[in-house]
Amino acid sequence: MTPPPLSRVRWTSAVLLAALAAGTVRAGRRLRAIPVLPVTPPAAAGVPRPAGWRLLTARGVEPDAATFLAACALAEGEGLRVLDLLPADLAAERALGLLRLVDPARYRWDRLGEGRGAGFAVLVAEEVLARAGADPVGPRPEPAELLALTRRLKEYAADATGLAIAPGLSCGAPDEPRGPARVAELRAQGLPPGALAAAQLGGLALLAGVALRQGRWGAAAAGLYWLQPYLALGGPGSPLRPADLARATAARPLRSLGAALRTAAAAGRDGTGEDRARDSTRAAAYQAELRAGVAHFLEPRRPDCPWCGSGRLSVRVRVPDLLQGKPGLFTLEQCGECGHVFQNPRLTPEGLEFYYRDFYDGRGGEGAGTVFGRLGAAYRGRAEMLLPHADPLSWLDVGTGHGHFCNAARAVWPRTRFDGLDMGDGVREAERRGWVETGYQGQFPEFASKLAGQYEVVSMYHYLEHTRDPLAELDAAAAVLAPGGFLTIELPDPESRMARLLGPAWLPWFQPQHQHLVPAANLREALADRGFTVLAEEHGPAHQGNDFFGAVALTATRLAPDPDRPWGPPATAGARALARAVRLAALPAFAGAAVLDALRTAAAHRTDGGNAYRMLARKDVL
Repeated sequence: MTPPPLSRVRWTSAVLLAALAAGTVRAGRRLRAIPVLPVTPPAAAGVPRPAGWRLLTARGVEPDAATFLAACALAEGEGLRVLDLLPADLAAERALGLLRLVDPARYRWDRLGEGRGAGFAVLVAEEVLARAGADPVGPRPEPAELLALTRRLKEYAADATGLAIAPGLSCGAPDEPRGPARVAELRAQGLPPGALAAAQLGGLALLAGVALRQGRWGAAAAGLYWLQPYLALGGPGSPLRPADLARATAARPLRSLGAALRTAAAAGRDGTGEDRARDSTRAAAYQAELRAGVAHFLEPRRPDCPWCGSGRLSVRVRVPDLLQGKPGLFTLEQCGECGHVFQNPRLTPEGLEFYYRDFYDGRGGEGAGTVFGRLGAAYRGRAEMLLPHADPLSWLDVGTGHGHFCNAARAVWPRTRFDGLDMGDGVREAERRGWVETGYQGQFPEFASKLAGQYEVVSMYHYLEHTRDPLAELDAAAAVLAPGGFLTIELPDPESRMARLLGPAWLPWFQPQHQHLVPAANLREALADRGFTVLAEEHGPAHQGNDFFGAVALTATRLAPDPDRPWGPPATAGARALARAVRLAALPAFAGAAVLDALRTAAAHRTDGGNAYRMLARKDVL
């Protein structure tokens, strides 16, 4: 076999060496950005506990009064409501993992960021615990349980959660967790243990190949990986003193390999008995519901366009449920007169409930929440669209879900009162978190008269396409807005070129949830009919960079649906093997799709053409 060209050898090693060096420097910089609790004199141990605070600790962790008082003082001085404490002897790999996930300089102000910590001690304001309904009782939690709690508490103190190093605190666990314990901790943080273990094994294999075949450059990269724990955590003046630092550095490759193999093995096992019982109950309910088939979930096909009444209809696309793999085939038809695209026949209300179930809540709720939590740039762009036109005091976000947009938009509009409306229970949770001031649960048109004239801004972001009658929703918005108020809308663009290129694999078809896809010209006309003047329209900035990645994901789901889905047939070893094989084979496609989406997004922003559009309109003063 011909050896690789020298230039490629050098580039591979150089890139790997640069990445490791950057990661090491970043970890050290982030570590220095974490505040360190002062060492309080021993006399402080007799001071009464400050009111309104709880210090929750994992099993085996025994904080002293000095640490508690110093943590309370730091939290109150900085205006924090949740403060995760890092023990000074935190295990090296655990510390490096936390520093990879968290940038302390941005962590507090990232309103949508995941709650992260070490998993050993967290100081919480009692009112936050009460709102979160998360006051632990009984035995002290395991680190995985405390990590999950910290993640939840950040949602209730979105811009008031921080980290600190506690020199007087010992975690009592000098080593990294192994196997099932490690899997439990990763899952508690919303991280996929199997995928992370596979990535770690792949990285170790690449590093070994570089070290064996690429001379001094490869040896330098391997050496830097080997020494990384000491270089990042063990320098002079480091606020951490990992108990296992010497062992973690000396045996890092072997320890990393063993940890990855154990994590991969544990991740492949079934969940807990409680998980299996819950899945079994859910599966029995679905199977009972599906005995009658799914045809009754669809209304009779309508012969005309719901937007303009024309009978010139043609099939645009037919697609099954590629989001969850539930049974059924759905048709989107397009009007030849106005271009409106709509589901025909459309789902009944019972059908909508069936196909939405376990997507935004239940089985799929955590995944959906994670996706919404990563749309911070999109939320900011939506909020900033109004900057040249208004300074609102009241804003109603319709279709708010769990209130992610309202939470993020507070960074742009800190004086604005944000309320939310949605059909699901998530709007109540948004109210408890403080992401919305008031949450209304139900259909928007039902609230039109009750809320008439009360809001300066109404927003509908990726909402109208889910509704059964978008024109009635626009009527409700016109009623709720005060004269001179603003309506801002974001929708998928059915005229996107990618819709034709990708066909059924175009993600914004989003069947069976999307009922209507409205061309921009149709929306402009409908707004004018209701007394609105369009002030701004954006296509490129509204683009969601997921065309190619979404197409790969939907295709993979079509080829090998989740074998453990409760609405499917009982899982078999063959189905699980096929699903694993398809996911593995799709990895290069996902990588390529991510590159194509980055290029596509850059082009969309430059040409103002994407897969979605935003429109801002003002209600005319009569």
